[in-house]
Amino acid sequence: KSLAKRSPGMRVLVGRRSPVGAVVGRGMASGRRPQLWGGAFSGSEPRDAAMEKFNASIGFDARLWAADLRGSMAYSRALAKRGVIEAGTLEALERGLRAVGEEWASGKFEVAESDEDIHTANERRLGEVIGTDAAGRLHTGRSRNDQVATDLRLWLRGEVYELRRSLLALVAAAASHAEATVDCVAPGYTHLQRAQPIRWSHWQLAHAWAWTRDLERLDDLFARSDACPLGSGALAGHPFFEPGDREALARELGFARATENSVDSVSDRDFCVEFAQWSALLGAHLSRWAEDLIVYGSREFGFVSFGERYSTGSSLMPQKRNPDALELIRGKSARLAASASRLVSLVSSLPSAYNKDLQEDKEAVFDVADTLRLALPVAAGVVDTLTVHPDKMRAALAHEMLATDLAEYLVRKNVPFRETHHVAGAAVKLAERQGCSIADLSLDDLITLHPSFQPDVKRLWDFDKSAESRDADGGTSKRSQLRQLADLRAWLDRKTASGGPSKQAADLVAFDPP
Repeated sequence: KSLAKRSPGMRVLVGRRSPVGAVVGRGMASGRRPQLWGGAFSGSEPRDAAMEKFNASIGFDARLWAADLRGSMAYSRALAKRGVIEAGTLEALERGLRAVGEEWASGKFEVAESDEDIHTANERRLGEVIGTDAAGRLHTGRSRNDQVATDLRLWLRGEVYELRRSLLALVAAAASHAEATVDCVAPGYTHLQRAQPIRWSHWQLAHAWAWTRDLERLDDLFARSDACPLGSGALAGHPFFEPGDREALARELGFARATENSVDSVSDRDFCVEFAQWSALLGAHLSRWAEDLIVYGSREFGFVSFGERYSTGSSLMPQKRNPDALELIRGKSARLAASASRLVSLVSSLPSAYNKDLQEDKEAVFDVADTLRLALPVAAGVVDTLTVHPDKMRAALAHEMLATDLAEYLVRKNVPFRETHHVAGAAVKLAERQGCSIADLSLDDLITLHPSFQPDVKRLWDFDKSAESRDADGGTSKRSQLRQLADLRAWLDRKTASGGPSKQAADLVAFDPP
């Protein structure tokens, strides 16, 4: 019963106080709403209601609750190790943090009006559960600056783990589809004009290989983000930790290492920017694949038809079956690109260390993850339910698509390619003038264009042979397709076995209540 995984069902009642009542923070006058800051404020001026709403992030960062609690549990143990808090306080903190987590998981946690952000909410409720004396010691040496940077990296780890699984599933679905359609020969297009015959599997594998690069980029960005900022404080470092403590804390939280510089640690959002930029490129790849299928699925092409589970109809025209799944994938690529642009703009003008502007990092990152969490399984579903129509593909083949083969025929007769290219073009033009296919030109017609043509040229007009002639590695011959499939499945095996965050590390942001 992972609390983190159950969080979408949480009950966040903004504007209501916990039944236990609000906690009065240390150094705050009785009756004032608790904050994690304000010791230097006189309290003589009433807070502006619009400013409080403007300043609050609890409406969107509440989803970090599990990461925030897990980080606090590890941090409390690090404080106890250095004697900053006593064993009894540590026991109370761990018990209280687990109780708060159980409330979030069951949907019973009530966000109070005074909860500015997830850190405030959790610490406020912790104080209600175990008392403010013990709860007030948890933040010793810690700033929300390093706290939120840690929370976001922990949360992102879980998202990378799930997105990675979805992307692997999409590549696996594409491999299965390619294998099932390896004998289908279809027109290949450049500039949306018929170009050369290819196997349908070759088209699908082209997109699958692009998706493998997307997964490798995801692994790369995760490796760079797999560092723990906790213990950096506001910007200057930790006054109670000793050398090696932050590395130990990083290991306990499942990170590969601690971050190197405390000023950089609290302001670094490279991992957010990279995640969004990665998503934008993945979105572009998904969009191109979707656009191809939308075109190929039109009545004018008819190469494929879509499963009803991933299609919708028209409220006016009963005959319509629209590829809305693919259109939405194409449309959401713009949304992903916008998130990347938004984050680059956000960080580009900030001075060093933490600035409140960085509160704006989360919604873009959350939206990217939410969008892809849906888009990737939908894309895999489209592949799994796609029906191909080989007869329509073959009917769309035209002998003019073998003009390159005609040029290559002359190359095999020891004619320079640049010359054969012009000869083949002249053959296309001659067929147009005669109102026939290039394959219907007589040998005499062809000899007028070049004397090297011989009777065996008639064997050229075979689409399957044309596809088979492209037998170099990476080509569209059946041998090459089967080789690509074997390589792709081997890649899937490797990437399924290793790479990205481990399940154990991803599950660290989950709680198992006793």
